[in-house]
Amino acid sequence: MADYTMLLDIDHVSMQKLFGTNDAYIRKVEDEFGVSVINRDGMVKITGEKTNVKKVYRLLQELLEISTKGTEIEEQNVNYAVMMSKEDEDDGLLSMGEDFICHTISNKPIMPKTIGQKKYVRAMRDNMIVFGLGPAGTGKTFLAMAMAITAFKNNEVSRIILTRPAIEAGEKLGFLPGDLQSKIDPYLRPLYDALYQIMGAESFQKNMEKGLIEVAPLAYMRGRTLDNAYIILDEAQNTTEAQMKMFLTRIGFGSKVVVTGDSSQKDLSAGTRSGLDVAVKVLSHVDGIAFCNLTSKDVVRHPLVQKIVKAYEDYENKQSRNAQNKNTQRNRSARKK
Repeated sequence: MADYTMLLDIDHVSMQKLFGTNDAYIRKVEDEFGVSVINRDGMVKITGEKTNVKKVYRLLQELLEISTKGTEIEEQNVNYAVMMSKEDEDDGLLSMGEDFICHTISNKPIMPKTIGQKKYVRAMRDNMIVFGLGPAGTGKTFLAMAMAITAFKNNEVSRIILTRPAIEAGEKLGFLPGDLQSKIDPYLRPLYDALYQIMGAESFQKNMEKGLIEVAPLAYMRGRTLDNAYIILDEAQNTTEAQMKMFLTRIGFGSKVVVTGDSSQKDLSAGTRSGLDVAVKVLSHVDGIAFCNLTSKDVVRHPLVQKIVKAYEDYENKQSRNAQNKNTQRNRSARKK
């Protein structure tokens, strides 16, 4: 069968962005689709099997389009574009721009980078309570923070409340020095980092002093009614059943709530059931509450993080299957007796 060829006209600056350092991005595309991509005086020539050439042509067009809209071409979005093209997903990278949220303090656009993130953002727009579930690096907290800040700036809510359980990650730190704020700050640092990146330190400090932005441990939520606020509960896998119920019953009129967590990274003491796991079971059929399950495909950190998350997912699934098989064998043996 004769090779099929398509040509794409690209300017020099866009060519450099598209090909990547030492042509790393275009080599990735060539290896994945078995095509040849050659730069000839501002014209990109794609040669190979017809179906794959058409996929690569569309993929390159989408990468160029998002680049012109301000999104930097990186290894992560190249890898994701390749994955979507190979799986024949109808939603391309261009559709992510439809759900633009806001800009960071450095003027970088914040928008979904994966289909899972896109569904998550839309769920936050359409529902009063959203559970964002998934592994590290999937943007659960960052996107929720961007949505909260945007709602605050648009006067859709009068304040932002950010909270998380103050539980140490598998190690005992002992008594921390300083006043109460100094003691709880280490636990809340990831929330501060996201706020600084999106809002800027100066704007954050001003609104914090006015009481319009509150960052506090979950224990401080008891007894309160939270009206007209955008409330984010982070690291919810480390809540107890009682804490989760307490938090969800604090919600007042005009408020929106996002609960984020990763059930594979619990720091609760042995034998303690996670409030997040229980809430998923209890509230799964309640109207007005959405559950978004992000996976390793939605990881937007360094590509190696995606591989690490996938490796752990495979390992944990294998362990779960082995445990189920052992239980099945025990049950069969017990019946025979």
